[in-house]
Amino acid sequence: MNGNAIYTISEITASVKQLIEENFNQVSLIGEISNFKPHFSGHWYFTLKDKNAQINCTMWKGVNSYVFFTPQDGMKVIVTGKLSVYPPRGSYQIDVRSMKPAGEGELQAAFEKLKLRLSSEGLFEAVHKKSIPRFPEKIGVVTAIDGAALRDMISVLNRRYPIAELIIAASKVQGQGAAEEIVRSIRLLNTRKDIDVIIVGRGGGSIEDLWAFNEEIVAREIFASSIPIISAVGHEIDFTISDFVADLRAPTPTAAMELATPEKEEIFAFIADFSYNSSDKIFRKIRNYRQEINSISNSYGFKNPQGLIKTKIQFLDNLLYRINNSTQKIIVNAKNNLELINATIEANNVDKILKKGFTLIKQKGSIIPKAKNFSGNDDFIIKFVDKEVVVNRNG
Repeated sequence: MNGNAIYTISEITASVKQLIEENFNQVSLIGEISNFKPHFSGHWYFTLKDKNAQINCTMWKGVNSYVFFTPQDGMKVIVTGKLSVYPPRGSYQIDVRSMKPAGEGELQAAFEKLKLRLSSEGLFEAVHKKSIPRFPEKIGVVTAIDGAALRDMISVLNRRYPIAELIIAASKVQGQGAAEEIVRSIRLLNTRKDIDVIIVGRGGGSIEDLWAFNEEIVAREIFASSIPIISAVGHEIDFTISDFVADLRAPTPTAAMELATPEKEEIFAFIADFSYNSSDKIFRKIRNYRQEINSISNSYGFKNPQGLIKTKIQFLDNLLYRINNSTQKIIVNAKNNLELINATIEANNVDKILKKGFTLIKQKGSIIPKAKNFSGNDDFIIKFVDKEVVVNRNG
């Protein structure tokens, strides 16, 4: 470029862009993720940094689907891609084509970080755990359809409890997109109303192989399931986030099917024992009732029912006789009281007294019973049996 020439910003930026992109077509960088932002479009934007510098990174939708884990701030990763320049800002960035953790330690750190956060939210609390049904009719399974884990679970089911039906929701269990498929399968099984329990799992593997079961979206989907879920991931020594959030953790897929089903031999033994005990109880009740019936049939009432009836008739006759006598006494007493009251009323009949020649003196509307109550200056009335005579004192 001519040092004396004057360039536009676009021209110099284009030259820098060409220079960088031609010389850094594929580079691998190791650094720590910060400001990770998954855009709603599906693209990822983040910064990769070390202690002295940082670089902007972009990972496009479709490319990032091959990443088996969800990047988190603070995670140390190795990315591969090409350097490019973003002209509107005049900044350079790396167009990331692949990403992997910088060792198992980074995945373990991400595991512990998510575990702590979900635990603080209460997703692991026993109060949220749903009970596993004892006799399931239909068992949902989320796993790889061609995996050894499914074959082992089918074998255990046929041996222990062949009357149960398996509903398989096939899903990838490792690699890119596995977490999303596991979530879709759990949701699909939850749309049914006839599934009693769900087993989610796979066989053993490395931490990278099992990572889909450490994804937050899988953990939250297991927690949200209305159907009880048994987590069966890896071997007995393997633990995933799914194990902590599930309603029950099984050390292996085989153990999960054993936990989900009863043993048919135990059921047969229970039925035999129940049948024996029930028969014994029934015969014992029959013997007790036979003794009770014999006791009743041999009692006096069954041997001489006519005597009991006659005794009750005699008791009833006596009761009626007593009631009749009591009623007659009440009537006679009432009649005598009535006659006494009537005689008293007749004895005090004013008309009868007047017919005998007696008279009554009334003054100021009242009968004068005594001489001291009579006023010689006022008019008064003399009442005879046939009429009243008014005596005027003034006239």
